[in-house]
Amino acid sequence: MAVDAISCGRFWKYVITAIVTIGSVFIAEESAAAADAQMAPNTKIFDELRFGASGSIQTGHDHEAGVFPEVEVLFNPFGYNPTDGWKDQLLRPRIHLGTSIGTSDSAATQVFTGLSWTLTHSNGIFTEVGFGGTVHTGNLDDWTERGPMLGCRLLFHEYAGVGYNFDKHWSLMAQVAHSSHANLCDGPNAGMTRAGLLVGYKF
Repeated sequence: MAVDAISCGRFWKYVITAIVTIGSVFIAEESAAAADAQMAPNTKIFDELRFGASGSIQTGHDHEAGVFPEVEVLFNPFGYNPTDGWKDQLLRPRIHLGTSIGTSDSAATQVFTGLSWTLTHSNGIFTEVGFGGTVHTGNLDDWTERGPMLGCRLLFHEYAGVGYNFDKHWSLMAQVAHSSHANLCDGPNAGMTRAGLLVGYKF
């Protein structure tokens, strides 16, 4: 009788433990699903399209003539939400991919990509910085050519901008962008510095 009682007690102990374990797993899965469902509306792969133009703000031999048409796409795989607090906005950068097209012999065409951090303020103004890399078609080290001597085909690319959101779709941003190799490869490092305006459409 005592042995049967002990065995019965252990049996029910195992049953209760199994029920609690299964219930815990079920609750955890439901919580994760709810979190994913809550996050899903803010997670958009194709988030924003920008287009505009810029011009060189360098002087002398390093100046690039002409206007640079620009097109940029921002992707949002990390769930950036402009209505979140500033800490959450900084923790969820977007990915940018774009091009700046040279329209003269001394101007380089760039294709760039990297991460963008955007802080949206309550009055509609936003500030943004980006960092990544670029590949370009410019002059590397030939002093007889026009335009800046850039040393390397692959460069760092960073920018800073300030803009205004007219509504939930349209915005305008002024930015300054710079590309150089930070003296990490052989050759000259004049760099490219351009300033311009971009119109954005957020999907």
